Amino acid sequence: MRIYEEKQRFNQWWMLVINFSVIGILLYFMYEWYIAGNSVDKVSSSDYAAQIAVILMLVLVVALLFLLGLKTTIDENGIQYQFRPFHRGKKTISWKEMDKCYTRKYKPILEYGGWGIKPVPKSNDMAYNVKGNMGIQIHLKNGKKILIGTQNPDNAQIVINRYFNNEGI
Repeated sequence: MRIYEEKQRFNQWWMLVINFSVIGILLYFMYEWYIAGNSVDKVSSSDYAAQIAVILMLVLVVALLFLLGLKTTIDENGIQYQFRPFHRGKKTISWKEMDKCYTRKYKPILEYGGWGIKPVPKSNDMAYNVKGNMGIQIHLKNGKKILIGTQNPDNAQIVINRYFNNEGI
């Protein structure tokens, strides 16, 4: 039995810049409110409810950006994927549901409008990607297409060939 597993995160340099910028803004606000005693925009140093709301919002943004990730598993049952934190559990596509399955190069911005969970306009197709331009393209027997991003297309294709072409079943 051969299994392919991959975990991807939004850890590109520009995502780290966004995260650290939000943390820097949070630290600046806290300095102004609690040390300097100044207002920041319309939130005064004595408006604790608004301060807590701002702090919670910024902490949630940072936490969400750190938690985002795509986990993919390919085994004898099919392809499982989970886009955290939006999917509570793994989504499974069995080999029997697939008409075609292969890795391919794609154009994330032109084809899907970028990275993340991306529905394709005017169709029932979906893309789940974190970074890069390589993915596992799945054509389901019901006509729907799903693209799952990968950073290791060669290894993924080896396992797909093993199970999708019935070599390992």
